[in-house]
Amino acid sequence: MDPRELFRLAGQSILAGLDGGRQRDPELDELPEKLRDPGACFVTLKTGGTLRGCIGSPEAWRPLGQDLAANAYASAYRDPRFPPLDASELDELEMEISLLTAPEPVDCGSEEELLALLRPGEDGLILEDGPLRALFLPAVWESLPEPADFLLQLKLKAGLGAGPLSSSFAAWRFTAREISSRDHPSARRFWRQG
Repeated sequence: MDPRELFRLAGQSILAGLDGGRQRDPELDELPEKLRDPGACFVTLKTGGTLRGCIGSPEAWRPLGQDLAANAYASAYRDPRFPPLDASELDELEMEISLLTAPEPVDCGSEEELLALLRPGEDGLILEDGPLRALFLPAVWESLPEPADFLLQLKLKAGLGAGPLSSSFAAWRFTAREISSRDHPSARRFWRQG
């Protein structure tokens, strides 16, 4: 899959939000063939190395190209942690696209077993306990390299607190192909104005 095509599609979606404030969903016949198949992705935006937005789909449920365009737009304008992206931020904007594999259940009966089965630097993790659920992308291992810290922060993100998980918790792992605009300088032109 050509990273330039991914950044073009995501960049167009972000710019559409600046131009008219509305999300534009690409039609299936507008997408390159490889982006027509179902796929799941996350789009992470950063400015100056600091998180600016991150939205995605943990599982494939629509064509990857449509998922990418929608998540790029949502990361820029609908992440509740941040105000909507402003045109003045475009020059500093960095984008990371994470293409996710299908989540697989982690067969474990305790938090200790889960910790022993985690593959640092490789696994993304979805954690569910009762109605509470949260996800970490594999890239989170860069800032939380210890499995115990990784799991603790994911529990806190889910609103589960620092205590032990219940006996009915569930976990799924996945991997992700990470594509960063830092590694593809030509990608920046797709969201530069003018």
